[in-house]
Amino acid sequence: MENAIVIEVNGEKHETASGTTVRTLLDQLELNAGRVAIEYNLQILRKSEWDSTKVAPGDRLEIVQFVGGG
Repeated sequence: MENAIVIEVNGEKHETASGTTVRTLLDQLELNAGRVAIEYNLQILRKSEWDSTKVAPGDRLEIVQFVGGG
């Protein structure tokens, strides 16, 4: 991948393109944006910031998926 950077997602190294937003990262990971919460570098990231927040080399994200059930 040209212009690739390495970030950490849920404790694992992940390679993505430079300039990738958090919203695009969710799409790459095939996660339903309506059912997750994101901690970005130890801070909760509001949904309203996902489109404008670009990941950078060494960033750490914890993505928690909500699962329904009965």
